[in-house]
Amino acid sequence: MFDLAGLAQGFGIAFTSVNLLWAFIGALLGTAVGVLPGLGPAATIALLLPVSMKMGSPVTAIILMSGIFYGAMYGGSTTSILLNIPGEAASVVTCMDGHQMARKGRAGAALGIAAIGSFVAGTVGVIGLSAVAPPLASFALRFGPPEYFSLTVVGLLLATYLAGDQPLRGFIMAVLGLILGCIGLDPLSGAVRFAFGVPDLMSNLDFVTLAMGLFGVGEILVSLEEGSAASILTTTVKNVFPTLADLARSGWAMVRGSVIGFFVGILPGGGAVLSSLVSYAVEKRVSKHPEEFGQGAIEGVAGPEAANNSAASASFIPLLTLGIPGNASTAMIFAALLIHGVTPGPFLIKEHPDVFWGVVASMYIGNVMLLVLNLPLVGMWAKLLKVPYAFLAPMIMVLTLVGVFSVGNSVFDIWVMLALGVLGYLARKLAFDLGPLLLAFVLGPIMERSLRQSLLMSGGRPGIFLARPISATLLAAAALFLAFGAWSGRRRRRQAAPA
Repeated sequence: MFDLAGLAQGFGIAFTSVNLLWAFIGALLGTAVGVLPGLGPAATIALLLPVSMKMGSPVTAIILMSGIFYGAMYGGSTTSILLNIPGEAASVVTCMDGHQMARKGRAGAALGIAAIGSFVAGTVGVIGLSAVAPPLASFALRFGPPEYFSLTVVGLLLATYLAGDQPLRGFIMAVLGLILGCIGLDPLSGAVRFAFGVPDLMSNLDFVTLAMGLFGVGEILVSLEEGSAASILTTTVKNVFPTLADLARSGWAMVRGSVIGFFVGILPGGGAVLSSLVSYAVEKRVSKHPEEFGQGAIEGVAGPEAANNSAASASFIPLLTLGIPGNASTAMIFAALLIHGVTPGPFLIKEHPDVFWGVVASMYIGNVMLLVLNLPLVGMWAKLLKVPYAFLAPMIMVLTLVGVFSVGNSVFDIWVMLALGVLGYLARKLAFDLGPLLLAFVLGPIMERSLRQSLLMSGGRPGIFLARPISATLLAAAALFLAFGAWSGRRRRRQAAPA
């Protein structure tokens, strides 16, 4: 279960002055990113990828980025409660009851219970990460190329189907991501693919350029178009600490949300959004007063907020132990690890124990920092919402341009980023989720390499994927998931059809 020696080593690393400073900066930035509508953790991490390349230690870089990721889960509740605008996608569910509490003059209690629930769930998620990751990494040592191919297939399917209500759109974005991942030189044969005679594309499409274009520029364009005309309900937020009655009523909701978020967060493509939806449905089902949900039920805030924070911690399990990112933000962290020469996967704990345990220990510390940042400083975060996005967007755009140029000192990368920014803007306008595209771009090369290695091992016979038990089990799970998705889609169409 717990590797106490490894955890002690991690705390020794995390408690150094440099790592404590960057953990605090990550938590602070993450909270601000969650508070400000239109700029999510994936976009922020993408903007900071060039900065991470200048950091000497991979531990410090990942501590910063992970702090931004789980910090955004905390901050997203602020705009959801005060403005009825989710600062982060995972906080959509919090709008339902959190904003109603604010309209009834209980914004402080809603913000307080969201912060406490986030702290409880974040701590539960990190404890689960400490306990589950080492044995899972040992089990993953049995994985060869066929198992990795099957695992990437399952990951892409889950990401495609769980990303939204329309799996076909997710599938289209996943295929586009696979195509973008194939641009450049073939890793085995050296053949040029999809370069169309452009020499700059022969060296493959850069992940930093792709991420900053789709998420950075795309978010800026959408946010500028939509504007931010919403105003805060109250100029001051009072009574942030919830009453004993509020804590008693929401205590079990936090526990259930933490457990739900942890198990859903482990699934590739599951993530914080799905876990918060599941938690809300469960709380409404078990409540003695389900009619209060949507009218300001405090359990409707505590459960989903706990679920999305627990899922954020749990999503590090497949990333660090299997090398499979489960969402857009962890895909960015995956890229940052590769930039620093650290390969996520079964050997990470053995080859880079300082990275694994240092990041895990920093998450314990980061949760305490976030509780301190969110309870006493709620008023400050509320004032941050008054800054017009028209002032923030130009500064973010300049940082994006400088960041992309600094990666390869190439003007061509800037043009590619701007083109991908337009693609990201159009995808958002047409309600296409960018998550499957980014995950397919990351997982595509792993899938292709594993497929080729497997076929070389078997002499070109595809039966190797069914001959190995783990691979066959994963492919069977993928087939069942496809069958269930087709059946449920057909059932929804029948129910929606007129009598």
